[in-house]
Amino acid sequence: MTNKPEAAMLFAAGFGTRMGALTKDYPKPLIEVAGRPLIDHALDLIDVLRPIRVVANLHYRADQLADHLAGYDVALSREEPRILDTGGGLRAALPLLGAGPVFTLNSDAIWAGPNPLHLLRDYWNPDKMDALLMCIPVSQTLGHAGPGDFTQDNTGRITRGAGLIYGGAQILKTDGLKEIKEDAFSLNVLWDQIQKQKRLFALTYPGRWCDVGRPEGIELAEGLIADV
Repeated sequence: MTNKPEAAMLFAAGFGTRMGALTKDYPKPLIEVAGRPLIDHALDLIDVLRPIRVVANLHYRADQLADHLAGYDVALSREEPRILDTGGGLRAALPLLGAGPVFTLNSDAIWAGPNPLHLLRDYWNPDKMDALLMCIPVSQTLGHAGPGDFTQDNTGRITRGAGLIYGGAQILKTDGLKEIKEDAFSLNVLWDQIQKQKRLFALTYPGRWCDVGRPEGIELAEGLIADV
């Protein structure tokens, strides 16, 4: 087993309910921002890390996503008959991802600045970290409401609190997934376990970030891209 991430998990299975009518007939990762599907923007970030393995999980409108990804070197992890959430979905994809830590990336955000996966890779220290999350100060975000998800101390460790928003990119050791009994569960369950062991860390993103979880996020993200 290596301590260097050699695979990436792209989360693309969700229902996209916050998008309202936009996801009635299409999965959220295929919604276009600046003329390209959201999932293609995410793949741009991953592709520069090749030759790592890439896996996308599918559930809602899975066939549409599978057709779109047919032209990419991406393995598919279909979640049937029910969706497994981020933690369950990652665990189900482990046979495709392989052993060792993995990158995970949400497909509903736009990043303006350096590639967050590059930054994570360069900062990753497996001797003291079981998870390294890319987080953004609230003031540098668009389309996100609330005070934040985490608070960071001067060692880089994070706990639940205000100040930083998790941006949907991380490096994560997956060993702890086997200890969780539920089939469908959020990665928050694993993060809480890791935090108790004081091995949950964050890296602060130096650029800007936009959540494209709601319809209004599309225009905000397109404005962000236009400013780059």
